[in-house]
Amino acid sequence: MSNKNDKDILRRKILVASGKKKCELVFRNAKIVDVLSHEIIEGSIGVDNGMVVGIGLYEGDVEIDVKGKYLMPGLIDSHVHIESSLAPPDGFARAVIPHGTTTVIADPHEIANVKGSEGIKFMIRSAKKVPMNIYFMIPSCVPATSFEHSGAVLDAAAIDSLMDDENVLGLGELMDYPSVVAADDKIMDKILTASGRDKLIDGHGPMLEGKSLNAYAAAGVRTDHESSTVDEMRERLRAGMYILMREGSAAHDLKALLAGVTEGNSRRCLFCTDDRQPEDILDSGHIDNHLRIAVEKGIDPITAVQMATINAAECYRLNNIGAVAIGYEADFVIFDDLQNFKIREVYYKGNLVAKEGKAVFESACEDISAVSGKLNVKPFGIERFKLELKSDIARVMRLKAHSLLTEKVQRKIFRDKDGNYEQYPDLDIIKLAVIERHDATGNTGLGLVENFKLQNGAIATTIAHDSHNIIVIGDNDADMYECVNELIKIGGGITMCSKGRILGTLPLPIAGLMSDKPLRSINEKLKEMNETAYKVLGVNKNLDPFMTLAFLALPVIPELKLTDVGLFDVAEFKFTDISV
Repeated sequence: MSNKNDKDILRRKILVASGKKKCELVFRNAKIVDVLSHEIIEGSIGVDNGMVVGIGLYEGDVEIDVKGKYLMPGLIDSHVHIESSLAPPDGFARAVIPHGTTTVIADPHEIANVKGSEGIKFMIRSAKKVPMNIYFMIPSCVPATSFEHSGAVLDAAAIDSLMDDENVLGLGELMDYPSVVAADDKIMDKILTASGRDKLIDGHGPMLEGKSLNAYAAAGVRTDHESSTVDEMRERLRAGMYILMREGSAAHDLKALLAGVTEGNSRRCLFCTDDRQPEDILDSGHIDNHLRIAVEKGIDPITAVQMATINAAECYRLNNIGAVAIGYEADFVIFDDLQNFKIREVYYKGNLVAKEGKAVFESACEDISAVSGKLNVKPFGIERFKLELKSDIARVMRLKAHSLLTEKVQRKIFRDKDGNYEQYPDLDIIKLAVIERHDATGNTGLGLVENFKLQNGAIATTIAHDSHNIIVIGDNDADMYECVNELIKIGGGITMCSKGRILGTLPLPIAGLMSDKPLRSINEKLKEMNETAYKVLGVNKNLDPFMTLAFLALPVIPELKLTDVGLFDVAEFKFTDISV
């Protein structure tokens, strides 16, 4: 039974749409990108109560002349880890909204690995304070593997307790695809928390094919952002999945996948960033960057806009966004042309939120006290970095330029009289350590790295995917020790040291992953530290010093990685000895 208020709202909607009452707001003289009919419509848009009520000749209390510019729906990022921007939702929103993004589907598994359910709740609370749609997928794999120690464990019961929030759309990327294909009890319990509520399940299934891929899809997985080739893309489309085309800071799959887009399958293709660092957002853009790349690669501009808007809305069952049409949110992007997509103004529910590249909204920041605090590291001395070896031949992690992959190589190294690794100045091999920082276990994994090229110092960070322990790399124990103590002192972040002197530090007080400062100031500090890493420490210029280091602890990316438990052979999927 409807109440009087509902009837009054409906009556006004009908009267305004019919032209019998004035709209609150009208956008005049626009070239409207209609993603539903795949055409450009020249005309005006009536908006009332933040929603589109009609396209045609309307009068409004406020009228905005678009002056013949293009107007498209707000852009949608279909899969992003906000934490990769090094800012919480407020800082992230201030960076991406000026690029036309008004909706994101976020997976907060970075902060979940540190702070568990409390971290996820912090992100959800923060998201509700910014003028954009931030929806969440509850992380399915915390910790990511059983070969490391994270700050939390999210079992099915914990996931279930978070699933009913209005901003939660389903279950986050199922990285543990072997357990899914094996019908493991624990992973099935997690899947059922979403499917039992008719909510979505995101995929993460690199290299899956054939019947294994079929089994993955049969479990209810409906998306995948790990396709890097057209063949992988086509197989997943045929399995009934949506393809999330990724263009992030670390992974650049978009150009390769665009070659597989056809008139027949384009509506099952979405855009996503996955992980995008501050510099890339501020310099290259966000989903607007995907649009430029797509059109440059020959995709029809309106098709590209569909991939950036309505396709994602339909995939995630967001029925009132993604189009400029009656009954949809008035999330509009006004821009110059269908090639460069130079964005002039951005509106969210009819309110101006960005103009000429700058955010123009007020928002309240969430209290960070629940997700900050000291690192829980067991007290230790410099001797923790001693690496005892059984032979002069060692397994070494060789870094590859512009890649998160590492090579497993064997190298002749030097040992001191007690059998401990000894740094040899002319040998491009340095020490790596991962120190558990959540439960004071005292765990420290040690390994050796080639091709980082760092000299006379060390770099350390509390961003170490996915469990986010402390990871430190250096050519001498004293500077490594100094870096770790600096991170403990500030409660997490990124730091560098040379000859006992701290060269630069970026504090990340939010779970050791994010800053509470504006994104531009974060980016300025990062740029400064990057320059120092290259010029003073001599880090390989074909590597991003901090992002490369952060991924050396992720034991699901081949070939060798290091966790707080030890050196891990990803191909063999087991721990291995450093000594050969």
